[in-house]
Amino acid sequence: MSEILTDEFYIIAIALLLPLTACMLVSQVNPYHALVIRGILGAVAALVYALFGAADVALTEALVGTMLSITLYAVAVRSSMSMRLGVLDADTTEHPLPSMDPVLKALRPPLDRYYLRLEIVPYSSRQSLHAALLDQEVHAICEPSEQWQTQPSPLTVDHHEPHYHLQIRIRRLYDILQAALPAAIAHLTYSNLAASSAAPISQPTPSIANPVEGHL
Repeated sequence: MSEILTDEFYIIAIALLLPLTACMLVSQVNPYHALVIRGILGAVAALVYALFGAADVALTEALVGTMLSITLYAVAVRSSMSMRLGVLDADTTEHPLPSMDPVLKALRPPLDRYYLRLEIVPYSSRQSLHAALLDQEVHAICEPSEQWQTQPSPLTVDHHEPHYHLQIRIRRLYDILQAALPAAIAHLTYSNLAASSAAPISQPTPSIANPVEGHL
């Protein structure tokens, strides 16, 4: 009798781990920790199924419910939890660029609070840099300020003014960085590409002198 109660106690204890792990998963803020807890939840679920004699369900949970879902979640987190920042390649520019170390050091702490990685994407020219922002290849671009572009010599540039200008196309990122990034390091602007692309295009008025153009 005592052996039966002991076995039931172990089964109940393992089964109680299932809702406990599920609550930990739902309340987890860090997406990387959530992936680990999701794996633990799948292992506990497979163990509970095996204890109740459903070996086929336990195998399905381990292979499909746990391994496949964790793989898909990891790919989604890896691709979405990052900020792509377009910058000018210092090796291809005509004039020397100011150091980006203060800008990068200031960007990482606010991004780390939201578990975002900073991915640097270099471009060879300002035209390709702005084209990448318009084509939504990057979330933001960082380029030297207009003062540095007109006066590239460090002796003639006012060092009290920010050396870099950040254009951000995502409003949420702009709000996060504007509150955390000092104005002396970089100047931030928000580029609403959706509004500019949705602007109506003016249609030319057909000429009365040539009635054929009105039908084309």
